[in-house]
Amino acid sequence: MKSRIYLDHAATTPVRDAARAALVEALGLTGNPSSVHGGGRAANALLEGARDTVARFAGVAPEHVVFTSGGTEAIALASNGARLAGPTRPRLLVGATEHSAVLQARDDVVLLPVDCDGQIDLAALRAALSEGPALVAVQAANNETGVIQPLAEVATLVREAGGLLLVDAVQAAGKMALPDADFVALSAHKLGGPPGIGALIVRDPESLIAIQRGGGQERGHRGGTPNLPGIAGFAAAVAQTHDWSAVATRRIALETRLKAAGAIIHGEAAPRLPNIGSIGLPGVAASTQVMMLDLEGYMVSAGAACSSGKVKASHVLAAMGLGAAAGEAIRVSLSPATTDAEIDAFAAAWLAMAARLGRKGAA
Repeated sequence: MKSRIYLDHAATTPVRDAARAALVEALGLTGNPSSVHGGGRAANALLEGARDTVARFAGVAPEHVVFTSGGTEAIALASNGARLAGPTRPRLLVGATEHSAVLQARDDVVLLPVDCDGQIDLAALRAALSEGPALVAVQAANNETGVIQPLAEVATLVREAGGLLLVDAVQAAGKMALPDADFVALSAHKLGGPPGIGALIVRDPESLIAIQRGGGQERGHRGGTPNLPGIAGFAAAVAQTHDWSAVATRRIALETRLKAAGAIIHGEAAPRLPNIGSIGLPGVAASTQVMMLDLEGYMVSAGAACSSGKVKASHVLAAMGLGAAAGEAIRVSLSPATTDAEIDAFAAAWLAMAARLGRKGAA
């Protein structure tokens, strides 16, 4: 059987040993964190200890951490629960390259254009904010291209207009500093934690109302019994640090090698995360590339892993004005555990695929 090389870490990361151990230990506790007996108090101590750890990771006080079922719920909570003055939720302005969790969080989103590298058009944002305060949702870094958004400039415009800023930091967390925003969405399984757990960092708890009501958990912001094992694993994952500089070096070396054989690197001119590359092979459908590479033992994707297994043209690349090329790119995403040998093997497989499909210079 062929060895399998996993290069799809932007979709999900393997659960780290420390996170797995913390999750299993939490499963051994019998007690609801809301119960007042000894078992409940032990569970609550674990919950609040984990909250302290995530708060330190995010650079906030523990009361600003609201645990959710993942990044999508965190984004939905902020998108629908954010409030300025009064009970009416504000307009939601989003960049055209945002994750589907943002684009589909509400039916009334206002799309803002991006430039050819996928960075939000600041002039368009300024014009939209001139119509009144709004909630602005912007990724810290794109999940398909790794392109980092100009968050400082975005934050200045939003605050000058009296609005609120929601940053989707699901891909960026752990790889770059978290922004000073009104809301920041996190997801454990992108950080080496278990799936099904995340958090919303809330700068001012008074600016958020619950959209999932129940027993008043999470200080009234999110009803439902806490996923204690998931939370414990989440905290254990964020407590670990990693050196991403070597990952960036490997990604750049890979991109340089493939470019020499005709590949196109999307978003190349913009600052990017160290581990994500969007690699285009002109004239070849992304679905074909993914399947051919999978047959050779390499696991990559054609974009976000959130479309029920479907491979279709990337809305991110389409918003960047790439036309047909939007359906011709794969996403390769590395981790600190990715080795030089794996990169070399993948590069050889990609070059062989390109040569087989008649790409210029691939032989």
